[in-house]
Amino acid sequence: MTGRSLGRRFGWLWAAYAASAFGTRFAFDAFSLIAIVVLGAGTAEVSLLAAAGLVVGAVVALPLGPWVEFRRKRPVMIAMDLVRCVALLTVPVAYAFGLLGFGQLLAVSVVVAAADITFLAASGAFLKTLLPREDLLVANARFESTTWTATVLGPPLGGFAVGLFGPVITIAADAVSYLLSALGIRAVGGSEPPPAKPEGARLTGRDLREGWRFILAHPLLRPLFVNTIVVNGLIMATAPLFAVLMLGQLGFAPWEYAVAFAVPCLGGLVGARLSRPLVARYGRDKVLFVFGWLRVCWPVGLVFIQPGVPGLILVIVVELCLITCIGVFNPVLATSRLEQVPLDRAARTLSAWSIAGKLTTAGLTALWGLLAVFTGPRAAVGIAGALMLATPLLLPRNRRTPVPVSGHVDQESGHRPRDQDAGGSEGLLRTGSRLRGGDGSRLDRDPGRPGAAGGPAEPHDP
Repeated sequence: MTGRSLGRRFGWLWAAYAASAFGTRFAFDAFSLIAIVVLGAGTAEVSLLAAAGLVVGAVVALPLGPWVEFRRKRPVMIAMDLVRCVALLTVPVAYAFGLLGFGQLLAVSVVVAAADITFLAASGAFLKTLLPREDLLVANARFESTTWTATVLGPPLGGFAVGLFGPVITIAADAVSYLLSALGIRAVGGSEPPPAKPEGARLTGRDLREGWRFILAHPLLRPLFVNTIVVNGLIMATAPLFAVLMLGQLGFAPWEYAVAFAVPCLGGLVGARLSRPLVARYGRDKVLFVFGWLRVCWPVGLVFIQPGVPGLILVIVVELCLITCIGVFNPVLATSRLEQVPLDRAARTLSAWSIAGKLTTAGLTALWGLLAVFTGPRAAVGIAGALMLATPLLLPRNRRTPVPVSGHVDQESGHRPRDQDAGGSEGLLRTGSRLRGGDGSRLDRDPGRPGAAGGPAEPHDP
């Protein structure tokens, strides 16, 4: 896997993703940290910041998925990187002048969330045109390995930088990483003919609803979609609560908090390297099913965290097991998803998936923030972990994955799918809070912790 060349253009794309991923992990949970440390926000406010940014960002992005369908994808990706760069830079500028407030953090999170979804829609379709299908799993595993490598190195370095230069330095670095990503994507080069726009077509909410209908009618994508948005939502919902628990109630230092989630990411690197040989030996469906179960067995253990070294060790062990399983699951999910989505509807389908995921995450984050007001953050984390144990029941049963057949004409649109020879990933694909989300996305940089949505995972979104 490591020695196989996927070409110069993919090399630049991979480099762009690496820059973005390292910037995101360097700014690990930066918005939550700034809200808690600088603005004195509590559990409810931190949860509101995570939830509201996702909801409004998803609503803003609703018309953008269909719009991306009829645009060249690489310029859209570059534009979204630049938008996120500029939005994030406003935070350190406002902080330097003493003007930073909770409202600005919320506004920036909305802009970044909307740009994330748009980037995801473009990047997934772009990757399908860049690589043949047989290279898809290799590419996704490389994105996944890069994500976890960045997560091992980024948070400790970011925590150290916060101690030296203040809490907003990581936001500035994340903004620069988006600029580097834009330059890398520009260097990919190559021709990209504009997608044909059907005569008289208008970009309406109906286009996005077609994406949801396609997902919900598909025998493989439907159960994977439901499972991943619920698992991701429950993981993300507990992220701000666990930050308050560790940094507030239990008195862990920011660098300890960062290390607790950075060291276990070595497991993600191992899992990503194992994904391809495991699929080759056991088959894609079995790997999805088994690791879909394994990845949700661990979060409930976080409820037993205590102050000091024992608590730190507990978090590291739980996260190591969780992230290793996610490292295997994410590239396989990303590969399965884009292989099943025709190129001529990839942007709207990935937008529909991403928007549904963000809205679910936002709703659960708000609900768990309210729950924590009555139960405390520890109990709320435990309840989410217990519920997660039931989510594998939503996974597809061990059935053979349907493969698009060359020459098949889509019955709904009458169009011939154009991805018979193309590979893809959810994304060049990360999610509002936890880097370790498990929906398999990557290049669209979902904020927070590992994981996040199908293709290169979603790394960004501090």
